[in-house]
Amino acid sequence: MKHVYHEGMKDIGSPHMPSVSSAELLRQFGRYRDTAQREPVTITSRGRRSLVLISAEEYDRLKRRDRQVMRVEDLDKDMLKALESAEVPEEHKHLDTLITDWEP
Repeated sequence: MKHVYHEGMKDIGSPHMPSVSSAELLRQFGRYRDTAQREPVTITSRGRRSLVLISAEEYDRLKRRDRQVMRVEDLDKDMLKALESAEVPEEHKHLDTLITDWEP
């Protein structure tokens, strides 16, 4: 991806993510909003990373990947039974080779 740096932006070493101070963001919000439609923009405050501005589309993509984490003790009997009977689909069985130190 080609990174677009405007006056006031810099690369602060966060995986090639452009960065801008919060003061500069306020002065040129439209410009950085447009940049964030293409790639994340790090917002700094007092020289430190504070926020990341991303497009709504990227936010939605990330939220779809969210997972709910539960402890085994919190699972009900139906969920435990479903997990115990779950099987890996044939098209994914080749992934078992990635786990070399596990035995069922």
